[in-house]
Amino acid sequence: MRTINPWINFNGNAETAFIFYRSVFGGEFSKIIRFKDLASPEFEVPESEANKIMYIALPIGKHNVLIANDVPEFMGKVNERENRSKIVVSAESREEASNIFNDLSVDGEVEGDIGDTPWGSYAGMLRDKYGIEWIVEFDPAYDR
Repeated sequence: MRTINPWINFNGNAETAFIFYRSVFGGEFSKIIRFKDLASPEFEVPESEANKIMYIALPIGKHNVLIANDVPEFMGKVNERENRSKIVVSAESREEASNIFNDLSVDGEVEGDIGDTPWGSYAGMLRDKYGIEWIVEFDPAYDR
């Protein structure tokens, strides 16, 4: 396993929060994807959601990345005292990602099947049998 990184959910203010985090930790965003960047006939994005953050990443130090997104309105508001984050496991290979994903999902709930994503990684999302939320991914762009 290469790293484990925190992923934070926001109610529409991910970008503002990450500008603050960048001022605290330094560095530059390695990736920013807005919901409008993924819009297609199969994935319609309401105008009110278009500029919200689907994915933002801020590298911190040599091996850590702080990640976040805005939760779309159709999913409801995030309870800001609970369930605000997921644990992201960045695997060293697709095989390792699949194995970790499959093992964590036993008796749990798969929220997004593991597979290729529109932003170039191989990832899946689940809630394990203890209620902990995980994203397991392999991103070949970070394969060093």
